[in-house]
Amino acid sequence: MTTRLIRRFTMHSTFRTPGGVTLGVEHFGDPAAPLVLLAGGPTMLSWPDALCVALAGGGRHVVRYDLRDSGASTTVDPETPGYTLRDLAADAVALARGLDDRPAHLAGIGVGGMVAQVAALDHPGAFAALTLTGTRPVAPGPVDPDLPDHDAAAMRRLFALPSPDWSDRTAVADRAAAAAAILGDDPAAARVRAGRVFDRTPGTEPAVQLANQVGTVFSRLDCRPRWRERLPGLALPTLVVHGRRDPFFPLGNGEALAREIPGARLLVLDEAATAIPDAAADEVAAAMLAL
Repeated sequence: MTTRLIRRFTMHSTFRTPGGVTLGVEHFGDPAAPLVLLAGGPTMLSWPDALCVALAGGGRHVVRYDLRDSGASTTVDPETPGYTLRDLAADAVALARGLDDRPAHLAGIGVGGMVAQVAALDHPGAFAALTLTGTRPVAPGPVDPDLPDHDAAAMRRLFALPSPDWSDRTAVADRAAAAAAILGDDPAAARVRAGRVFDRTPGTEPAVQLANQVGTVFSRLDCRPRWRERLPGLALPTLVVHGRRDPFFPLGNGEALAREIPGARLLVLDEAATAIPDAAADEVAAAMLAL
């Protein structure tokens, strides 16, 4: 994926919700085309450039955006966020309606997948299709007994990594590469992405960097009430994408989502873990475009 090709498809901007929240957004493709809205997990760069370009090449207006407390979106105090999971879902709805008067295809990755589930359940008229990638049907915290939890060995190794100097771009990128190696992702790709995230982060305070690089703000959000029991009522065409080697949200979580959402299709990426590899971008884009 060349930088010139990405730039040809891309435009950066911000969007202000009716509630006064600023969201950092990035556009790919023709604004008159049907909208595909990609909720970051938490940063928009959780969605690979290659996938965004493939979707735009398939005739879609692709918009990826940062959740609050990450990237170019409103950052206040990631250690004590004054909002809930449902506020993040409302942000997605406001952005979708502000960009297009037609229902959007909403996609969420990781924690963004939790935002997407709640947004689709609470505001079904705003969306025409749903894609859930590398996520699970319950909030951060204790997992339901029938769902596989984080791989214990991988988590021990991950949490044993020393905290870097968050003001040092190279140290932050090195830590991201080491974490990717533990999780089964591409360390080189993770290093590049971490550097790009660092460059977009509005400060080097540890809490701000953690919110951007690791997404720890999510563990502090009010995620009640539960939404898993509502999933059988979803009436949207749904694609569930999951890496077969994902140790953070093991595959059984994606399988549960696909079982509980009527008519959902499960796409398992055999060579993927927690991230969508560039090599899988065309396959994922084709499945999303088919909804």
